[in-house]
Amino acid sequence: MFVLQAAVVVVLVIAAVAALILQARRASLQDARVRTLAVAQAFASDPGTAQALTARNPTAILQPRAEQVRKQTGVAFVVVFNHDGIRVTHPNPSLIGKRVIGPYQQQTVEGRTVTRTFTTSRGPAVDSGVPVIRADGKIVGAVSVAITVQRVNVMVNRQVPMVLGAAAVALALGTGGSALVSRRLRQQTHGLGPAEMTLMYEHHDAVLHAVREGVLITTGDGRLMLANDEARRLLDLPPDAEQRHITDLGLDPEMVDLLTADRPVTDQVHFAGERLLAVNVRPTPFSGGQAGCAVTLRDSTELRALAGRAERAQRRLRLLYEAGMRVGTTLDVTRTAEELTEVAISRFADYATVELLEPVLHGAELQDSAILLRTAWRGVRQDAQFAPTGERVVWDASTPMAMALTGGHAVLERDLTVSPSWLARVPELARLVPDLGIRSLISVPLQARGMVLGLVTFWRSEHSGPFEEEDLPVTEELAARAGVCIDNARRYTREHSMAVTLQHSLLPRTLPQQNALEIAHRYLPAQAGVGGDWFDVHPLPGARVALVVGDVVGHGLHAAATMGRLRTAILNFSTLDLPPDELLGHLDELVTRIDQDVAEGEQDITGATCLYAIYDPVAGQVTLARAGHPGPALVHPDGTVVLPDVPGSPPLGLGGSLPFESAELLLPEGSSLVLFTDGLIETRDRDIDTGLALLRQALTEPPHSPPRDPEQTCQAVFDALQPAHPRDDIALLVARTRLLDPAQVATWNVPRDPSAVARIRADASRQLEVWGLEEIGFITELIVSELITNAIRYGAEPIRLRLLRDRTLICEVADGSNTSPHLRRAAITDEGGRGLFLVAQLTQRWGTRYTRSGKIIWTEQALHEAPEGVGPLLIDALPMQ
Repeated sequence: MFVLQAAVVVVLVIAAVAALILQARRASLQDARVRTLAVAQAFASDPGTAQALTARNPTAILQPRAEQVRKQTGVAFVVVFNHDGIRVTHPNPSLIGKRVIGPYQQQTVEGRTVTRTFTTSRGPAVDSGVPVIRADGKIVGAVSVAITVQRVNVMVNRQVPMVLGAAAVALALGTGGSALVSRRLRQQTHGLGPAEMTLMYEHHDAVLHAVREGVLITTGDGRLMLANDEARRLLDLPPDAEQRHITDLGLDPEMVDLLTADRPVTDQVHFAGERLLAVNVRPTPFSGGQAGCAVTLRDSTELRALAGRAERAQRRLRLLYEAGMRVGTTLDVTRTAEELTEVAISRFADYATVELLEPVLHGAELQDSAILLRTAWRGVRQDAQFAPTGERVVWDASTPMAMALTGGHAVLERDLTVSPSWLARVPELARLVPDLGIRSLISVPLQARGMVLGLVTFWRSEHSGPFEEEDLPVTEELAARAGVCIDNARRYTREHSMAVTLQHSLLPRTLPQQNALEIAHRYLPAQAGVGGDWFDVHPLPGARVALVVGDVVGHGLHAAATMGRLRTAILNFSTLDLPPDELLGHLDELVTRIDQDVAEGEQDITGATCLYAIYDPVAGQVTLARAGHPGPALVHPDGTVVLPDVPGSPPLGLGGSLPFESAELLLPEGSSLVLFTDGLIETRDRDIDTGLALLRQALTEPPHSPPRDPEQTCQAVFDALQPAHPRDDIALLVARTRLLDPAQVATWNVPRDPSAVARIRADASRQLEVWGLEEIGFITELIVSELITNAIRYGAEPIRLRLLRDRTLICEVADGSNTSPHLRRAAITDEGGRGLFLVAQLTQRWGTRYTRSGKIIWTEQALHEAPEGVGPLLIDALPMQ
């Protein structure tokens, strides 16, 4: 490109120089004509010239003068010849007197001035001839002056260097400018040459007119600069539309406003005849700074229909997405059905009803003869008289609902206004359809894992338009998702019911009868699954009562089963009458052993917590120990609440890393001891400190108000602290203390002397008479005599006898030794060993418990019923003589 431009500049410079030279030569010839003619006229008009031609020797007169003029004017020659054409003067004297060659008659005869150009050996020459006229008008001769062009060109040639220099400068400037322009053009065109630019323009032009989108370019004053073929078609523009004003193109005013808008417009919809156009306008400054607009037009007529279908499809996808998010948020069957109706009403239907088989609601296995129950319904009108929830629903075999249940697929009834025959067989629908303006319905079975769980029916009124065939896949997908959620809830309900049943079977159904405590309790299983919380009440010897509250970490059947094992273990340990701290130590070893016995791959027990308390109504004292469990709360008779400081110990199952400690508290009669699990005071939204504060507030009784009984206390605590959706089990045990009347307790210190047995036996008999227990006096004397005799013989001081009149008569003999008697059957020949056997036969229960200072042998007897067959027992007990 640059070489071509440089060559063009060179050609132009050469042409300019050639034109200048030609012009100079043409000017040289003209100047030669003028000069020769002027010299010839001046010489011929001189009066002396005419006189000299008529003189005798004109050469002598005119030759010097002619030479002088020739030299002064720089002409080639000045020749004067007479009327006959004979030269009178000439630069070459040898030619003087000779005849002039050429048409001299024109000057000498005709008297005309003649100028002619001819070629000589020196190049082109110009000759001018002027007649010499005497004063009387007679032509006496002529003067011929000639000059060669070469002499004229000397002056022109002096100007050629300047002309060539100017041409060189012009060539340099032209070449440099061409180089700069070429470089700038290459930068603007990204290195594309003329061929590429031409090809690009052709492609752009082809694309401009081939695209399916109209393109318009307008100027700031509203003239149309460019319109492609698609724009002409969409707007029906005339052939000469370009360069015309927009208002002259026959467009509607709204389109004119869009095409002349000085603001950006994005996808604005405009009707142009039967077409729906999407218009985009972008203001664009043209070169020179004049503003304009680039406008694109897109025919959206077909896209509108596609957009409608796409929008409907998008609505269906949003419906399914929302159903996936909102249906099945809980594991409650009824709530899941309600969520299905709520989702359907929000985006798909005007009314929705769900009927489920009765076993599904209870988590039971499905049966062929199961009935349908209305489980949930929703509608845009809450006063719709659909069958209420919980009512049995029977569909006629000809209804879409029955066909959906039996066929296992969705059934569409597009138009109910044509009064289908089955509608008259369903009185409820025959009344609701006209009242609610229902026009269309789809019934879909709810299925999961190959089982039909129920039915969902979607209803639309005449204001929403009927259901179409394309709605069937959506309803089936929606019902399939809901069916899985309902079946999951059903299976969970079944497993939860089984776990709750197991847990309840492991918990105490009734509390044992005893007089030491007035007890009330509450138990609430977690919604997410049963856990391992439990409570227990165990009567102990000596009118004492053991209270137990515990919690196995975790949920499910495994936790419930572990709870049962621990509860049984505590019951067995309590029969040994162990102190609370020792009992927890044995329980810790048991939990550790259970953990060690768990097979690989099975769920491990992560531990348990427990609070164990023993209350003695004679002393009004409670002894407590806890293993990782919250401490109790104590409500005094005046209504004040304290949280006793019970030493904390690690949870069960840590392998006895730390010892268990116990605490002893003296409780006034009428105090309430409150035991609970952590599920009562700790939730995800409430920490332990807040829960304890709420518990203290709930237990605090208003002043001057009658004291609450344990049942009222339990209810007050649950009203204040029970969470709406418990995530952990809650066990609560409230025990109000009683004291055994001192008149019902008799105590004797026994010296270590066999003779003292008779006196003590007599004192015990008199005490029984005071209590009105003469019926069992003889048996009691035998028991007291045997136990005291054993203590004197085998035990150590101090020895003490205590009788307690409670629900039974309790006889306790304490001594300072740790040796424990064992029941055995004596041989016929044995002299001893029959005492404990006799005691066991005469009492309801007997046993041994150890204390810090020794042991206590205790027995329990019915108050008014003596055992039968005492005589034979005594005979059997006597040794053979």
